[in-house]
Amino acid sequence: MTKVAIIGASGYTGLELVKILHAHPKFEITYVGTSKGGEKLSELHPSLKGIVEFDVQKSDAKEIAQVADLAFLALPHKAAMGFAKELLALHVKVVDLSADYRLELDTYEKHYCLHEDKENLANAVYGLPEIYREEIAKTSLVANPGCYPTATLLGILPFANHIDENYPIFVDAKSGLSGAGKKANDVTQFVNINENMFAYNPFKHRHSPEIKEKLKLVTKKDFEVNFVPHLIPITRGELVSVYLKLNSKIDAKNILEEFYKNEQFVRVRENPVDLKSTAGTNFCDIFVAQNGTSLFISSSIDNLLKGSSSGAVVNANIMCGYEENLGIPIFAYVP
Repeated sequence: MTKVAIIGASGYTGLELVKILHAHPKFEITYVGTSKGGEKLSELHPSLKGIVEFDVQKSDAKEIAQVADLAFLALPHKAAMGFAKELLALHVKVVDLSADYRLELDTYEKHYCLHEDKENLANAVYGLPEIYREEIAKTSLVANPGCYPTATLLGILPFANHIDENYPIFVDAKSGLSGAGKKANDVTQFVNINENMFAYNPFKHRHSPEIKEKLKLVTKKDFEVNFVPHLIPITRGELVSVYLKLNSKIDAKNILEEFYKNEQFVRVRENPVDLKSTAGTNFCDIFVAQNGTSLFISSSIDNLLKGSSSGAVVNANIMCGYEENLGIPIFAYVP
């Protein structure tokens, strides 16, 4: 058994981590922490009453190192990097769900803040197993991707060598409200989101530079990416539509199927994808259609799972030498 800690357990991603790890055959939760501590886990998440009962601690790296081999950090950006630095120095493996280790230094500091752990940043591995599986298996620090980049990159990357660089890539992304986090604000209150839908931060969302940077690192090409996210009145789920121009005529479906033929968590669909078929799972469903050299790619994930917590547990499985699919949710919330 591998002993694990969950830091930042009060949010939605923390709850999903508890649910997955509690049932995991090889991971044992030995520490649950928040910035304050002093509560019962079921007080933070009443749905866990009588199922998972933990005393929530005020997060302390030295205490974690005494009881855990690996820690999941479900913390805001900036808060995660200081904690990860301490844990890594104490030989605790880290899967960080924040943005703190996802980007190269210049990109991170341009869009977030000054980085306090440049040494570990240089050694972090981007946690997209479909692309970086071998590197993940060897590292002690995985930077879990953002939910929008996960769905977007998995859709675009199979076609990287066939994209006409003279045309921009347009990404139209829609996410359920849980992607905005647990803390309510004017945007997320019921009267604003109910029976409503709207774009936010068009061309300026922080996941935009993440998508652009990772595309460039993998393909060695500098694509123009126009990313526009939307909030939609559902709890969970993410639908990403990509529009791009090809540099030649191809059999897009064949390319997509060949690229993912050995990937158990990517499903190539015959018809346009939907949200319910991936909700509650670690799957990314992808559909592609073409009109000459115009390409439409549609991908669907659960933003809290494949886009966050179950994706993090897949990375932990790989880091610890376990089967990738061990303990990972595969049955959708249908109907």
